[in-house]
Amino acid sequence: MLLLGIGNVLQRDDGIGVYAAEYLRYNYTFSPAIEIVNGGVEGIKLYDLFTQNQEITILDTVALDDAPGSIYNIPTEELGGYGLNSGSAHEIGVLQCLDMLELQGKPKPTSNIIAIVPAEITFAFGLSPKLSEVFEHYIRVILSDLRTKGIETKQKDHTLSLETIIMKFKDPSSFES
Repeated sequence: MLLLGIGNVLQRDDGIGVYAAEYLRYNYTFSPAIEIVNGGVEGIKLYDLFTQNQEITILDTVALDDAPGSIYNIPTEELGGYGLNSGSAHEIGVLQCLDMLELQGKPKPTSNIIAIVPAEITFAFGLSPKLSEVFEHYIRVILSDLRTKGIETKQKDHTLSLETIIMKFKDPSSFES
């Protein structure tokens, strides 16, 4: 099982998938163990992850006409119908990875995207006040999805705050793991 955080931390709310993946990595244990990857904006470079994993959950934003902070859990075979292909590099790359597998006759992993509607996509670190407010709910939705897949989750005794995770990306030299 792979948990793949996608997004651009330089574009405010677009980085929530990456922040959520890192937050889960530092604050929870998983049984059986899962792999957590910061896919950033790697796009098509993620192809190998799609060929090497049978089950993938993708964390990202979705540009839908809905209230900021609305959360969707979408099977990837339905991605085209939800407006995810907005033209950003990482969204096109994820869709292209899945399309390439199909065109090559290779099996596609069972996968879904847990996506959140952003409030602000602008050049800035961190999350908008709205997405900061609903971040813990987004994490609970992800944990619930993992539990439905038979993965037990347990919060660690010592955890890092969202603000600390964001600082890890903003100023890596200030971060001590």
